[in-house]
Amino acid sequence: MSGTTGDAKRPTAPEDPCQAREVLGIVGDKWSLLVVRHLSQGPRRFTELKRAVDGISQRMLTVTLRGLERDGILTRTVHNVMPPHVSYELTPIGRTLREATAPLLEWSIAHLTQISAARTAYDTRPDTPRA
Repeated sequence: MSGTTGDAKRPTAPEDPCQAREVLGIVGDKWSLLVVRHLSQGPRRFTELKRAVDGISQRMLTVTLRGLERDGILTRTVHNVMPPHVSYELTPIGRTLREATAPLLEWSIAHLTQISAARTAYDTRPDTPRA
């Protein structure tokens, strides 16, 4: 029942800021944008993505791909060959996500050295709080 308090979820409109936050959380996680970046070069098989996305585990790649597929960012195609294989490809909305996030990824790459130096300086300060 909408309009009641308690456990019932309130209906959400497409422009609801809470829904936008959910989408931003999904596409802005640690791995999604890297997967999208690699898929911008065309369809890729799971093993190709696993090799391309440094540090991602097989399980995390699977979870990431499923989430992106669920959100309509990519499609999963099972090819009926022997042995069968699966490929992933960006959808039209996935391509627009890549266009929108390309500057952020480029900025990240361009500033890796500076960020690393800042972290080292921060971590070696005597007054840095330790967890």
